[in-house]
Amino acid sequence: MKVFRGFHHPDIATACALTIGNFDGVHRGHQAMLALLCAEARQRGVRSSVLTFEPHPRDYFAAVAIKPDLAPARVGTLRDKLLDLEKCGVDQVVVLPFGEHTASMSPQQFISEVLVQGLGVRYVLVGDDFRFGAKRAGDYGMLDAAGDALGFDVARMNSYEISYPHARHAVSSLPPEGAQVALGRPGGDFHGLRVSSSAVREALGDGRMDDAARLLGHPYCISGHVVHGRKLGRELGFRTLNLRFAHWKPAASGIFAVLVHGLTDGPLQGVANLGVRPSLDPNDVNGGRVLLETHCLDWPVGLAGGEAYGKIVRVELLHKLHDELRYDGLDALKRGIAKDCDDARVFFASLHGQTHRQVTRDRI
Repeated sequence: MKVFRGFHHPDIATACALTIGNFDGVHRGHQAMLALLCAEARQRGVRSSVLTFEPHPRDYFAAVAIKPDLAPARVGTLRDKLLDLEKCGVDQVVVLPFGEHTASMSPQQFISEVLVQGLGVRYVLVGDDFRFGAKRAGDYGMLDAAGDALGFDVARMNSYEISYPHARHAVSSLPPEGAQVALGRPGGDFHGLRVSSSAVREALGDGRMDDAARLLGHPYCISGHVVHGRKLGRELGFRTLNLRFAHWKPAASGIFAVLVHGLTDGPLQGVANLGVRPSLDPNDVNGGRVLLETHCLDWPVGLAGGEAYGKIVRVELLHKLHDELRYDGLDALKRGIAKDCDDARVFFASLHGQTHRQVTRDRI
């Protein structure tokens, strides 16, 4: 998959099948849309393309208004978004910088400058709530009319819904991946849930990791390069893998039981802190910055020098243990981490027990 910043590049495929969106957390609804997009691209003999924006438009408008609280919590980083889009088989992604010029484009200007002149679209697929242009003045009808006039096809995909029990916030209330998509089940207390980035954010914010995984189609994960930290963890006896993020407001936060991929042939069990670590001095070098700090319950052997700096790891957040806590001193922090490790081991043991019981039932 090729990635371009803006559309003024000679290597961009100038005839393409395109979809447009923020794709914050490439969830099952996005995946269904991207599968249709790729099929249409193959049928037409053109490249499948995604146009997305960075920063998120709401981030930009929050900054302009000097109201940072208006910026949305984000499901994923740009890196993880691009990885997910590649897994969906997309040929190219155009990341359009969202600033004053893009924000002020009229719908007609966006169609002319970006879709036609910039990308030479042959087919455009959008969601049923798609809006574009300054003040969100453009809609599907306007885009469809422009396609008729300018020679490209336009299609709209309805919302992707899954059925779920009425107990809206019950953990594991959503059906397993692969369950039939439905608006409801006759005779049962089920209702349709529209799969959306907002629903994923809500599940992550509530710590409902099973529900988030079912909306995403896979466990929620974050990837990045391991960077140097204060090395406080190793002083406390709990060395960590640190992932640092610039300008990111994660939808999830707290302490989690996790699996770490990328250091060994198989996943490593661990416990992770995603957040700002309130026990640290605000004047600390990392004070107030979002970090994902992960301690492997069994530190991997075979690493050069025993270190993982510079390696790319993927951390799956499987189960939330609790919110971030403020500890009164390093001794209390050390005891808290030790308890989190014990609780994570209990969680993984319970998973093993569930798997064993399922195998037993299957044999019966």
